Amino acid sequence: MVEVPQKLLDFIREGTCFAVVGHEEPDGDCAGSQLALASLLKRMGKKAIPCSAGPFERTELRQYEKHFLPFPGERDGLKVIVMDVSVRERVGDLPIDGLPTAVIDHHISSDPWGEVMYVDPSAPSVTFLIEKIFQSLGYAPTREEAEFLLFGLLTDTGFFRHLDEKGAETFITASRLVSAGASPKKLFGIISGGKPLASRLLLGASLSRIRAYYGGKLLITDETLDELNLYGHDSRDSDLLYQLLQSIEGGEAIVLIREESEEECSLGFRSRDRVNVGAIAECFGGGGHFHASGAKSPGTIPELEEKIVAAFKKWFQPG
Repeated sequence: MVEVPQKLLDFIREGTCFAVVGHEEPDGDCAGSQLALASLLKRMGKKAIPCSAGPFERTELRQYEKHFLPFPGERDGLKVIVMDVSVRERVGDLPIDGLPTAVIDHHISSDPWGEVMYVDPSAPSVTFLIEKIFQSLGYAPTREEAEFLLFGLLTDTGFFRHLDEKGAETFITASRLVSAGASPKKLFGIISGGKPLASRLLLGASLSRIRAYYGGKLLITDETLDELNLYGHDSRDSDLLYQLLQSIEGGEAIVLIREESEEECSLGFRSRDRVNVGAIAECFGGGGHFHASGAKSPGTIPELEEKIVAAFKKWFQPG
């Protein structure tokens, strides 16, 4: 694990006003990281504004959206701390350029940015890193802060499903957060419950169109723009879709192609063990982890599927 850089601690201690920023279409780890750190900064006597370009389409984030505010108009003395963002473009249209910026992330970036960086690809979530910052600054999380942190940790570990024999420290961190008052039971209900019926109909449509390549080692499915308009964008439940696809015998990598417009698709990549989907995502302008990554790319579903299948060839048909 990478220790919290002294430069980041100084960046925090010396600042008085912060915009705490995450990526577009935030997930639980991104939002939880922002809200926990913003709360800590306020307890330190600083002004902190959690900001996001949105949209907050995930059902589990609805109760947290109210905490996010517009990007501050006053830039004098403003510092920016960016969470869970490996490339500048994922911040969206928030006007952070030209401001002192620190980046806290657990994704490998092919284009590092930010004058201060705390990046640890071995960390299970950004909230895991924020909890270490709490410790380094001499603070214990409040019950609400612990809930934000555990929310992100549970989101990115799939409720610990993605951890292996190296994950002991993650459970130690989770234990501290539970001791501080966070409830795994409550958070499981928030993360897994409240899904509309339409989300299951959309899930069924995607499952009915699974295409297998390389003898079933690569599985691809899609969500069309017509379906998203029919069932609603808040019916997306990609986490469960990935989980179901990864349970298929013989599958080593999965890809979800989602139409965002007639000219562009978002791509979600997941793998079991040996396939580095982070490197494949970079070929489409994205990035992420070895086993989980994403991208947005121009093109239709058939056009991108052909390119995706070709990109996996070196993994499944080497030489």
